[in-house]
Amino acid sequence: MTKLEIIRPETSLSPKAGDGLTVALGQIAPVWLDRKATTAKVAATVEHAADNGTEMVCFGEGLLPGYPFWVERTDGAVFESDDQKAWYAHYLDQGVVIERGDLAEIQKLARDRRIAVYLGMMERAPDRGGHTLYATLAYIDQTGEIRSAHRKLQPTYEERLVWGQGDGNGLRVHRLGPFTAGGLNCWENWLPLARAALYGQGEDLHVAVWPGGPQNTESLTPVIAREGRSFALSVSGFMDPKTIALDLPGADEMKQSDLLFARGGSCIAGPDGKWLIPPINDREALLIATLDHGAVRRERHNFDSVGHYSRPDVLQLHVNRERQSTVRLKD
Repeated sequence: MTKLEIIRPETSLSPKAGDGLTVALGQIAPVWLDRKATTAKVAATVEHAADNGTEMVCFGEGLLPGYPFWVERTDGAVFESDDQKAWYAHYLDQGVVIERGDLAEIQKLARDRRIAVYLGMMERAPDRGGHTLYATLAYIDQTGEIRSAHRKLQPTYEERLVWGQGDGNGLRVHRLGPFTAGGLNCWENWLPLARAALYGQGEDLHVAVWPGGPQNTESLTPVIAREGRSFALSVSGFMDPKTIALDLPGADEMKQSDLLFARGGSCIAGPDGKWLIPPINDREALLIATLDHGAVRRERHNFDSVGHYSRPDVLQLHVNRERQSTVRLKD
């Protein structure tokens, strides 16, 4: 893999001792719908990020093994279509099964290089029968342990043809240096209550993962940062259809498109809502920035949505974090 272009803020922050955290956003393309090859590419990017002194690296929604771009381009809503069944069967076959160790290579890297990873993937979940995929955002800590696997609460539009609905089990935050990090998938970042579930657990570093496109990240990222008085990281994928190498119905026609399927749009906004790195479009890149927790504390002075500016006696959010299952076995 060719080393990624590195993009850093024009004006870097200078945190005092104990207040800094260096993060990376891996805006990369998958080896589309090839789990093993995409895992290798993710691993190479983790290594590249670690070589540049980062303590956390994040990747876009469903990156492993890729977003289902075929659905809207091959009549994905046709009922009982042999073509669509062929696509789905391949997608399912390439899904990530955490329990069989599909993330082991990345976990080992996280442990060996002491780097945390937020990774968007298509999870093939044995606890839901093993034949449905979920858009899952996994958090792997600096010891290589998977600390949460958040299944997207509500697939968006055509995604509902190939993804299942998730649950609240992964609505969790994680301590990382001076920060408390949490993350959401794509359009669920628009859900005020999902964001509030993370704010209420102390989140001050928000990771939003997207399939790719500045139309998603440019408007919302500063809003999340300003609302949460937190750093907001939006990380997207990239996809050039000319790289498609699949023998599936309509794949050759998709490859002829002159339009990128995913344009990137990764960016970082500070807790004042201002850009640290504005959206980076139309190419693969590694965005690297050092964040200053002192900036969070300064912005919480006049607004803290779950602290001094909240009224829990009037407004409260109740969150069900139980992992949902169709069958409850009792032996």
